[in-house]
Amino acid sequence: MSSTKNTVNPYAVEVIRTKKEELVRGILNTEELLDLLDDHGVISHDQRLFVSSIQTQKERNSKLLDILFSCGERACRIFFYPCLKRAEPKVYHTMRAYAGSVNESIRDARRQLIGYLLERDHQKPGIDTQYSAFRNPPLKTPSKSSKKNKAGMQPKDGWEPLEPEHQPSHIFTAVANGDLSLLEEFLVGRDVNSLKQGSDSLLHIAAEHGQLSVIELLLQCGAKLDAQDQQGRTALHRATEKGQTAAMMALVTAGADIYTCDNASKTPLHLAAQNGHRDTVQALVTEESRHVRKHITFLHMAAAQGDCEVAEALLCAGTEVDCEDSSGKTPLFHAISQGCEKTATVLLNAGAQVDSDVIARAFNLNSKSMLSLLLQNAQSKMTAQSMNSALFRAVRRNLGGIITALIDNGADVNTQDTQGYTPLLLAAELGNVEAFNALMGKKANLEGRLSNSITALHLAVQSGSVTITQVLLEKGVAPNITGPRDQTPLHMAALHNRPALVGLLLRAGAEVNTVTQDGHTALHLASQRGQSEVVGQLVRARADLSVRDKEGRSALHWAAVKGETSVVKLLLSAGADTRALEKERKTPLHLAAVEGQAEAVSALLLLGKAKVEAKDMDGCTALHYAVANGHTETARALLSLSKNKTVDSKNTWRRTPLHAACEKGHEALVEMLLSAGARINATDSNKDNPLHCACRAGNFGTVQRLINWSHKEKASLQATNNVKKTPLQVAEAGDTLNHAEITTLLKKRMFLIK
Repeated sequence: MSSTKNTVNPYAVEVIRTKKEELVRGILNTEELLDLLDDHGVISHDQRLFVSSIQTQKERNSKLLDILFSCGERACRIFFYPCLKRAEPKVYHTMRAYAGSVNESIRDARRQLIGYLLERDHQKPGIDTQYSAFRNPPLKTPSKSSKKNKAGMQPKDGWEPLEPEHQPSHIFTAVANGDLSLLEEFLVGRDVNSLKQGSDSLLHIAAEHGQLSVIELLLQCGAKLDAQDQQGRTALHRATEKGQTAAMMALVTAGADIYTCDNASKTPLHLAAQNGHRDTVQALVTEESRHVRKHITFLHMAAAQGDCEVAEALLCAGTEVDCEDSSGKTPLFHAISQGCEKTATVLLNAGAQVDSDVIARAFNLNSKSMLSLLLQNAQSKMTAQSMNSALFRAVRRNLGGIITALIDNGADVNTQDTQGYTPLLLAAELGNVEAFNALMGKKANLEGRLSNSITALHLAVQSGSVTITQVLLEKGVAPNITGPRDQTPLHMAALHNRPALVGLLLRAGAEVNTVTQDGHTALHLASQRGQSEVVGQLVRARADLSVRDKEGRSALHWAAVKGETSVVKLLLSAGADTRALEKERKTPLHLAAVEGQAEAVSALLLLGKAKVEAKDMDGCTALHYAVANGHTETARALLSLSKNKTVDSKNTWRRTPLHAACEKGHEALVEMLLSAGARINATDSNKDNPLHCACRAGNFGTVQRLINWSHKEKASLQATNNVKKTPLQVAEAGDTLNHAEITTLLKKRMFLIK
């Protein structure tokens, strides 16, 4: 094999690498291409789904080519043929021409892409290549040298091919007139395929003039059935174009491919149909029916190409309108898939069945005119279940015109799906205004509910649709209608932070203080989520700030938990009570401290004059909770704003915040409490001091801080608790490495060891 210095062998992977950008831009039917690659096992189904999920066309194409490149040479070859040829014939021919041009300088097609494509293009199409054969004309093979004939073959021994200028015109006249004796004499010693008149072979001329005996002689002499003229047409094309049915049958019997396409993607049947040769069309249809392995018919092909004239001719010739291909799809399915409305009309007028697959395909196109066409023909052919299923699909797509057409053709406007949704409930939940208006125009029931009692008004508020909510209120739906756990639409608006809908509902008469089964008002729900705009609206509407839920919490309690300072300030300015106690006797200040909401703590203390020394049912102050949970900034705010008032507060078990900090090992908080004046040797109900707590928990760093503290009172190393244990003895009872290190530290400090 020879090659030039700057030429890369056009293997399939190299063509993809070199022409990637051109392929990315040129491939438009990515989904069809993915289907073909999946069907041929080039990519996995998961890879096909992954590529389909990519949003932009160019990104999908680029990722697909990367996958193919990683799969190797064989996968890339199958990508070009038959997949690319079927899905993107123009791109395929561009790539094929490129591979051929590179091959001209290398002159070895045995292992390269061009050789592979030439070999495949000259095979008769099987089940997997029939669409390709129908839609894509073969590319002519260029001549290689003057010593070879037009097909690139060496002439047989003793034959002397004539150059075109030396070929006598009377031979072509003899073929046209059927002068068999003259032709037989002239062909002696000559290659029948080298004789051309322009781009016409002798077989082209014989077929066009219907000369059966000449056709037989030429075939016996080796005339090629697949030879093409400058339009890409074979002898079979020429015979069908002229309505030479007998000649056509002779060529087919000899093996001519009835699905071969010319340069305009026309099959022989196309030409016969376009020229009104009904007998020829009928003969081709009959011939097609004899192809036992044939799954894709002329009618499928005509439907996919949108050729309504050919489709009509085929139906008149007796082709079954609902014939199925290897995937079980009818011609109507393919016509709908390609958006060929005229062809679909021809098929429907011939009685094509409209099934759920066809309807689903039409929905994918999102074409109202196509769907309306189907529905006009589907009323007596679709089940009620199919119609209702299509109605829900139209609601999801927000196709008002299609919804109207479906209902006019028998779909039940108030049907329910398996989850209990009616079309109106679904439209309200999705906020699909066009679908909702279409359903209202068809008198859909406004009182429907889901199994959890949720209404259309609740769902419209949840979706945030002002338009649908307003229409429902104007149609008389009560603004205080209850849903799940007695929630009203106002609760739903507060829950989902819909300020515009809160205002709309309040103006429509919604009761601001209605409570749910959990005792929540709309103000509770908005405060729980820190939604300041909604809280402001409800406060201005005179929402009751003192209402408690089943946990005994007010709106201020919930605002403190969330820590949204703007909401806390709104409630405080409206007069919310900072001393209110919930079931465990916690104030809002307690809850803010538990969650570490430092800004909320500051607002409660400064604006609300919250009592910092307030204790809950366990005797704990807010400082106990801030320290126990390691909230340093919250503890700092509590100490500074209360002037260390609760630094030594004791809970029910007589434990101070310092006990809690030492037990949890919060060293920074230990330092902060000690600096604020916390008693370092305070004892709890078990007579444990903070050092006992730190030793028991094995908090080595905390122990170090305590025994190194030298301001005012020092930590007592000899103090015993109610079981007569010193901090050292408590540490010795531990079984971790930290306990061992604490034991060593204390012994050294007590001069028990060096």
